[in-house]
Amino acid sequence: MTGASADAGARVALGIADGDAPETLGGSTEHAPATSAQASNGAAESGLILSLAIIPCPVTPRPIIPFRHPLRDVRVRVPASKSIANRELVLSAIADGRSRLDLGRLDPGDDVRAMRQALASLGYQVEWDQTFQVTVHGAETIPHATGPVHAAEAGTVARFALALAALADGETKVDGSARLRDRPLTPLVNALREIGATADGDGLPLTVTGPIRGGRVAVPGSQSSQFASALLLIAPRLERGLELEITGSLVSGPFVDLTIASLGKRGVKVDAPTLDRISVKPQKVKARSWEIPGDATAASYPAAAAAICGGAVTIENVDAHEIHGGQGDVRYFSLLEEMGCAVSRGRGTVTVRRVGPLQGIVANVRDCSDVFPSLAVIATQCETPTELGGIAHTRLQESDRIRAVADGINALGGRATAFADSIRIEPALLHDGVVDARDDHRVAMAFAVLGLQVPGVAIDGADSVSKTFPDFFAMLGELGR
Repeated sequence: MTGASADAGARVALGIADGDAPETLGGSTEHAPATSAQASNGAAESGLILSLAIIPCPVTPRPIIPFRHPLRDVRVRVPASKSIANRELVLSAIADGRSRLDLGRLDPGDDVRAMRQALASLGYQVEWDQTFQVTVHGAETIPHATGPVHAAEAGTVARFALALAALADGETKVDGSARLRDRPLTPLVNALREIGATADGDGLPLTVTGPIRGGRVAVPGSQSSQFASALLLIAPRLERGLELEITGSLVSGPFVDLTIASLGKRGVKVDAPTLDRISVKPQKVKARSWEIPGDATAASYPAAAAAICGGAVTIENVDAHEIHGGQGDVRYFSLLEEMGCAVSRGRGTVTVRRVGPLQGIVANVRDCSDVFPSLAVIATQCETPTELGGIAHTRLQESDRIRAVADGINALGGRATAFADSIRIEPALLHDGVVDARDDHRVAMAFAVLGLQVPGVAIDGADSVSKTFPDFFAMLGELGR
């Protein structure tokens, strides 16, 4: 379903003529966590079923209309994995030959589009059609520096493109949005300097001059795993290869494993007995063609809807088996099981079903921190408290994510406490209110899902979902069928 068709359908379903304003969502409706059975009874008694989850009017904040029934064994798809797609785009650009990437016929979002544009700005040939089939012509010789590169809001693009730009002979300017300029970049810039680059600053905007030759270098792992991944992705094309040391406590370690696995699938030999020391010799990168799997983080939102509203949902293009070198965020589904959901893992699919009252958990989510907002909104519906730790680094992402999530829960009458490296959520009655998503796509999507159960929720900054899931609100409509 397209966003336009979902909008039109929602206006008809809710009896809103073009140009009409939505009803004011005033008052203070208290809401206690409901069991799946209670939700079902409420739907039967009301005799009313809303098939779509939102009032899609061009307003800010964006109001969310709650479901009046549990999810009815619905099936949805999510965009291709951003993490995999952006790695594959970079590797395709420096590979021998032509690679074809199938992004699954769903708009992958602004971050993947920004990666495509960055490659084009760097002189690589990328073709992209309306069905999100991508052809990348690998460069036998690294293109001479061109640019400039604008990474928009995408941290992966800023970091990966900066490393790729340093391969080129000459100067390349790299910049991004105001928020991206505030995100950490200095460790990567310093590492590139150590292996031969020059740079006129430590953060965006900056001009980097290559080519780098490679060698031995160290990067800290405590702020982001993307510094290490950026260096590893270009390592096969370095004249001297790369001997990488990751210092300190590594956050989001599975994403480094994912990078190593992506290299291996293209024939690149990586010596990585541990993630502390990784060695890559100069070698060829093979072209490849394949369909990028669905994004495990994006899958957390329809799964959260099943947990919060009851019923079941199947995500058709995400494999939730935890495997080394896979998407680390699939651990989310194991945490859902701890909270009281049944999870069925198929071959490339996953089904989540609410089977009883939800229970809080205590978990360190350092390795899958992107899903903590989704877990946090589920926690508001649990009978016991939840504590999620290992998330200090998320304060430096699209927003101060710990503060944004805690403030969002509290704005709805919940009880959330933000700590330096964790968040605690206690059971409480929720009511209507406006959640400021801080233009953070993950915060916006998590609280939109909570609004399917809590009447009167509106999201300020809802447009940010285009970063990774442009069809998110259309997907919510499909959940309510």
